[in-house]
Amino acid sequence: MERFRIRRLRAALLAFTATGGLLLTGCGANDTADDSGTDRANGATGFPAPAPSRGTGEQDRPDEGSREAAPSPDHVSTFALDVDTASYGYARRTLADGRRPDPSTVRPEEFVNSFRQDYERPDGNGFTVTVDGARTDEEDWSLVRVGLATRAAERTGERPPAALTFVIDISGSMAEPGRLDLAQESLGVMTDRLRDDDSVALVTFSDTAETVLPMTRLGGNRGEIHDAINGLEPTYSTNLGAGVDTGYATAVDGLREGATNRVVLVSDALANDGDTDPDAILDRIDGARREHGITLFGVGVGSDYGDALMERLADKGDGHTVYVSGADDAEQVFCEQLPTHIDLTARDAKAQVDFDPETVAEFRLVGYDNRRVADEDFRDDRVDGGEVGPGHTVTALYAVRTRPGTDGHLATATVRWQDPETRTPHEESGQLESGSLADSPRGASPRFQVTATAAYFADALRGRDHSRTALPGAPTLGELADRADDLAATTEDPAVRGLADTIRRARHLDPQD
Repeated sequence: MERFRIRRLRAALLAFTATGGLLLTGCGANDTADDSGTDRANGATGFPAPAPSRGTGEQDRPDEGSREAAPSPDHVSTFALDVDTASYGYARRTLADGRRPDPSTVRPEEFVNSFRQDYERPDGNGFTVTVDGARTDEEDWSLVRVGLATRAAERTGERPPAALTFVIDISGSMAEPGRLDLAQESLGVMTDRLRDDDSVALVTFSDTAETVLPMTRLGGNRGEIHDAINGLEPTYSTNLGAGVDTGYATAVDGLREGATNRVVLVSDALANDGDTDPDAILDRIDGARREHGITLFGVGVGSDYGDALMERLADKGDGHTVYVSGADDAEQVFCEQLPTHIDLTARDAKAQVDFDPETVAEFRLVGYDNRRVADEDFRDDRVDGGEVGPGHTVTALYAVRTRPGTDGHLATATVRWQDPETRTPHEESGQLESGSLADSPRGASPRFQVTATAAYFADALRGRDHSRTALPGAPTLGELADRADDLAATTEDPAVRGLADTIRRARHLDPQD
């Protein structure tokens, strides 16, 4: 793998700032930073037709200064950053139960972003940009990876206090083992590990919503908090809208200045009562989200799971989603991954990849379907992006067809974000040349291979229809499982071992692959 880093472009541009936030939560002592997927734009040369370019169409290089307008749109891909991983977690659970996941629940970017990466990290806020790639067996087709990384997460003792409002689904469907009981166990662990100066509130919902515990400091009150958690019991239908409404009202009532204020929704998201439209739900709490920066973090549970609803809520709520299938997942999510959200390093972050039309004939972005941004809005800071914290990596994979016989510059990838305190916009870019492409995916770095394997797996689970074609060089599931086995041995990464096992389960359900 070869990394290209271009100097940071720091200019206070004529910008319109937007608000946002990030879930900030965490456990207590002995936490360490995690480089995992916590650690959407089907693109092609037929991207959604944007307004006419405001520039001349010339594709300036980053070292020639910041562009005042987006480059020519015919070879540009723009998306808001996303660190969701719930789709992969839910697919693993579904396959373990002997079922293939519904293709509509498979989001490739969430598969890709579920695995640790080895990108270089910046010293301060913002991002580094890594661009690399590998040729495939299909003539003129390559896989290109764009990797973004934030600084390493600080240890728990160095973070600001957290004010967390947990919104817990206690509807009848949550009685299934691995739902409410798992949520209670997880919250109990967090209660023991959060710091004395942290505070929590507890809201429950079924057909109605209730604040069971107002915002309460952990110090001296852990017994009371445990009692509230242990007293939760499943009841009636699922009025998720009422739960979110009451959760945000409780978070605003208990708002702590200088703390990170977040709403954490724990649910199977099988809403069947009240308002079930995510946009309508979020419209009602929009003021609290924007004025106070209170973002919504979704924790999905259950063998039947309202994936689409939870994802939409988290996207619109400036947060993200994870899926928890068991005690090990819960421990990782609540006490290993979530501490990386204690700080905010970038607001409204977007990425734009400018493919050189002299060398690139066509491209398509793998996944990020729900996160596309109009190309001309890349530098419009009124347009919402993604909120990202320390310890994160964001990976986007492209299938790229180069023009026969051409060599040279392939792409420039740029990430733009606002400083979390000053809202000053910044950019960082990286470039890729054709000579830097590995001869095959298997000849690339191990972490690139993990990215490609996860993307191929998601592509296979999505299946084929008239709107999608297979990724170039796609192996069979059997071949993919063998590759994942080799990578698990090479990386010694339990997550990659889990990927190999999951691919084999899918293979057994579909032997012809």
